[in-house]
Formats: sequence, structure tokens, C-alpha cells
Amino acid sequence: DVEAVRAAVRSAFGGAGPDLVIHAAAMANVDACELDPDAAYRANALGARNVALACREAGARMVYISTDYVFDGTKGAPYAEDDPVSPASVYGRSKLLGEVYVREQLHDHYVVRTSWLYGRAGRHNFVRAVLRLGREWRERRGAPIRMVADQVGGPTYTRDLAEAVWRLAQRPAYGTYHLSNAGGCSRYEFARAILDMAGYGDVPMEPVSTDAFPRPARRPAYSVLENAAWRREGFPPLRPWREALQEYLDTSCGDLLGR
Repeated sequence: DVEAVRAAVRSAFGGAGPDLVIHAAAMANVDACELDPDAAYRANALGARNVALACREAGARMVYISTDYVFDGTKGAPYAEDDPVSPASVYGRSKLLGEVYVREQLHDHYVVRTSWLYGRAGRHNFVRAVLRLGREWRERRGAPIRMVADQVGGPTYTRDLAEAVWRLAQRPAYGTYHLSNAGGCSRYEFARAILDMAGYGDVPMEPVSTDAFPRPARRPAYSVLENAAWRREGFPPLRPWREALQEYLDTSCGDLLGR
């Protein structure tokens, strides 16, 4: 029931009287979204609309965390905020509709697109998955680890994203922003850097194409984000992705590295 859900969102605000709401919840499993579009649109589009409406009623500003998947990945160069959007998956389309709803319902908003997230919240992300593969290879040896080399994006440490969002929210510079660590790489290059920095340089890897791992949802071939609006506001660039990755490995992966 649509009204019941909206009422539940309003109730969650309670009497807190928030000044700022950061809406980071999403159905983020890209393949699950492809297999269940209704659930994806309920979570990613209608969910964002309900939060925006509640923010409007409460007089609160809103940050909506969106994604590089609103682009189809065919540009071949970093995407700026004003580049045409053309999502190629249900996940991307549902997140884009969430953006549209937020802009329609609430003037005081920040739409923040980011990419290839990893961080301390939760124990499942690409970095930790690669570390597990490296550890398993050392235990069993065998064939090289196969890793996709034709998907290029921008790895982003959630700590850096959170700090940037907080700094952005101190200004009434509403609109759409791209926030990702500086630089870009392929999945293969990212995985190789993870293993090398973690002391698994001896673990062999084999670059393969996306076709080697058929999945329900299409991934953008190139989705590096240019943080152009952030730069125009005078903020310093987010640090390079390799530097952020090293900090994450040093501070958050000791359980996998025996540190």
C-alpha cells in the first residue's frame, strides 16, 4: 500500500526535526534488480521519492546517493554531471528515476553519483573478495585468478565519499555531483593492485572479457566519473584511488591479511 509506506517513512522521521537526511539505502545488487524489476523500482525510485516528500514536509535538506550506472558506458572518457544519461540496466534505470523524483519533490537536494564502492561497513565488497581469492590460491595453487579487464571505472573508498558528502552538505550548493576517488582502472587493474599492495604479488591473474562471466545485468564498459561540479565549487580533488585503497587495506583488512 503506497500510502502506508509513505506514512511509515514520515513516522521514521518522528519528532526528530532533521535538518539533513542522507539517503543511502538502495537495492544495490545489480543482477537481483534485473531479475526483479518491481522490487528495484520500489526500493530505488519510490523509496527515494518517499524520503524526498518526507524531507519537504520536515523542511530538511536531502542527499541522495546515486550511481555511475545511470550512464551506458559508451563515452570512453570520464562522465561529467551534465553528460546525457542512458542506463543499460534495471538498476541504473531505477536509480535514475530516483534522481528524477528527488529533483521534482525537493529543491534543497544534492544528488551524489559515485562508483565502485568499498569500505568498512559490511564485510562483502570487491576488495575483500579479491583478498579471499588470493588467500585461497596460496592455499591450493592451481590456475590463475580470472578477472574482467574490459570494465573500467573509478574505485571509491566510502570513508572519502562520506567526508566529501559532509563537506558538500555544509553549503547550499544544491544540484548533481560526481564524487569518486581520483583516477580510474579496469577491474583487472584494480584486483592486481589489491593483491600487490596486500603482499600477494605472487598470485597469478588472467585478464578476460566480460563475456567470460555471463550475468543478467549489463555493466557499463567505461564509467569513470569526472568530479566537475565538485571542482567548480572550489573543493580539493578526492585523493587517488590507489592511496585510498592502501589505507583501507592497512586499517580494515587485517582479518584477511593476518595483521
